[in-house]
Amino acid sequence: MLKMATTKPLIAVVDDDRSVVKSLARMLRSAGYAVETFGSAREFLASLPAAAPQCLVLDVHMPEMSGFDLQERLAAQDSCVPVIFMTAHDTPQTRERAHHAGSFGLLLKPFANETLLRAIREAVRCQPPDPADGADHASS
Repeated sequence: MLKMATTKPLIAVVDDDRSVVKSLARMLRSAGYAVETFGSAREFLASLPAAAPQCLVLDVHMPEMSGFDLQERLAAQDSCVPVIFMTAHDTPQTRERAHHAGSFGLLLKPFANETLLRAIREAVRCQPPDPADGADHASS
């Protein structure tokens, strides 16, 4: 008998705009994801290692530490959590930096929910199964 994984993928949303965090959390939960939200990069870092997300959705422009700075810090710690950046300020430099960071997307605010969901599905699909969950995974 095939056992199906019962845990929902955990998505961490980091943005200093409470309304963005609240609306994204609501939408992601309704799409079947577990969600943790953080109002700053420092707040997210303070939660480690308790938070073990399968994907990070990071605002590029935040006070104190940008989404890019957070991603660089995580990469320096050998974190391989996929990242999706979001910004309201599209510049060639932002696009280039997101590309070089190996992100699964740079979404321009406002963006369609389906655009974010598509990027998250791709990011989560690229994650290796967690051997700790003890479930057999069937490929689709």
